[in-house]
Amino acid sequence: MQVTWNGDGPAITGRAHAELGPGDVTPTVTGTNVADAAGVAEALRDVLARLPRRPSRVALVVPDSAAKVSIVRFDMLPSRAGDLDDLVRWRVGRTVPFDIDEAQVSYTPGAAIGDGGRELVVAVMHRDVVAAYERVCTAAGAHAGVVDLASFNLINAVLAAVPSVAADDWMLVQAAVGGSTLAIVRGGALVFYRNRAAGDAATLADLVHQTVMYYQDRLGGRGFGRALLANEPYLEAAGLGRAASRRAIEERLGGGDLEWLGAVLESGVKDRTGADRAALDALAAPLGVLLRGGLRKPSPTTG
Repeated sequence: MQVTWNGDGPAITGRAHAELGPGDVTPTVTGTNVADAAGVAEALRDVLARLPRRPSRVALVVPDSAAKVSIVRFDMLPSRAGDLDDLVRWRVGRTVPFDIDEAQVSYTPGAAIGDGGRELVVAVMHRDVVAAYERVCTAAGAHAGVVDLASFNLINAVLAAVPSVAADDWMLVQAAVGGSTLAIVRGGALVFYRNRAAGDAATLADLVHQTVMYYQDRLGGRGFGRALLANEPYLEAAGLGRAASRRAIEERLGGGDLEWLGAVLESGVKDRTGADRAALDALAAPLGVLLRGGLRKPSPTTG
């Protein structure tokens, strides 16, 4: 996807995609993620060539299942950045199935706690896993200046396209190859995150039910302003069934409506390529990585 920035804000000006073969990419925290590096690089090279302008720099969005995400609570944050880095790595090092010294660790502020405390959203990926994805971009002739997770940028896309959601608690349900992600956002901050194996429609609905219970019991939740479903077409492709999955999830939400992310973005994203709701749903994560933090770029950027 390619985005151009002007006085009216960002607009999607180009998009292309390529289908990968079964097993070409298998997102996992450990082990081989990219089985056919040459084939994936060739597919990416073809996609970049079909954009209006061929970019040399890209933002790389990887599947959630390739990382371990934790929300870590600190009653007081160290004043020195180096001390905070060491403390974060020590806290999350016990939760990953490899030596933390072999990890790429990044974190971003979450919810504020009391007087001086804060939660941090911490993402951990094995360096070899990150390098494998970056090598694909390099082989395709592009430098990956940003590497981030899909669900984080679905959230970024919603916050940028529909700023009013920040006034309420809202839930994201993402169904994807390798696992489903459930996230709760409060006041623009991620306060709950869970990634689990995709399973069937009942499993996904049960995960939603468990999340709602946690939200009510541990987060003092009083109800979601919105609940959004990302990657809805995957439910059909995976044999889960769109209608059955939607009904099951809505029941676990207490009867609230489950909105399709593509429809929500349709009302807030300028698009010059004629993308329909399904295309906007598929483009949501790369769009989010380009919109995160109110980023403004004077020239085309690709995700």
